[in-house]
Amino acid sequence: MAHPERLHTPSSRLSTTFMNDDPSHRPQRRRLQVLAGICAIGTGVGAARYLTGHTRPPTGNPVATDLADLQPGKLRVLDWQGRTLWILRRTAEEVSALADHESELIDPHCQHSLQPENCRNRHRSLHSNVFVAIGQCTHQGCTPQLRNGPGVRSEFLCPCHTSRFDLAGRVFRSGPAPANLVIPVYRLDGDNRVVIGEA
Repeated sequence: MAHPERLHTPSSRLSTTFMNDDPSHRPQRRRLQVLAGICAIGTGVGAARYLTGHTRPPTGNPVATDLADLQPGKLRVLDWQGRTLWILRRTAEEVSALADHESELIDPHCQHSLQPENCRNRHRSLHSNVFVAIGQCTHQGCTPQLRNGPGVRSEFLCPCHTSRFDLAGRVFRSGPAPANLVIPVYRLDGDNRVVIGEA
């Protein structure tokens, strides 16, 4: 798994920078506090800007797809309206695991996310085992990759800047993406058929 770059600072310098009360070090400490504040504000502004520019979940140009051959744990990738569209058949274990990491998420209850109202739930879907989403990172539009399997926490990982999303498309705090993945308007037509773009 790719990790964000980390600043490697000798421990002696760390103790001098953060623990010494020498007045000569106060400007540097103040700069670090200001930078931390700017980062926090930037995340909030980024989310607000993203949601302001996208006020409703995508709809229209309906496309139907059959899911009879989509096995649990597998992801189908389609093109819809020039966007990457995902349909993931989640396993029962993957659905259950969605409750395990909500403290690590920016918007765990999807209060500031784009999805149809009937998908505003923990699994962000009409049926818990079928997840439909726009497969584009809310940071810069890259396509995250599915990581799942034995011994791995199932998630979508963006290869561009390491933003991470759980299998409900909810974004983790650890990366630069400001918002959860977008859920389009869709409906289920029986157990094995999904119609994208129409309620």
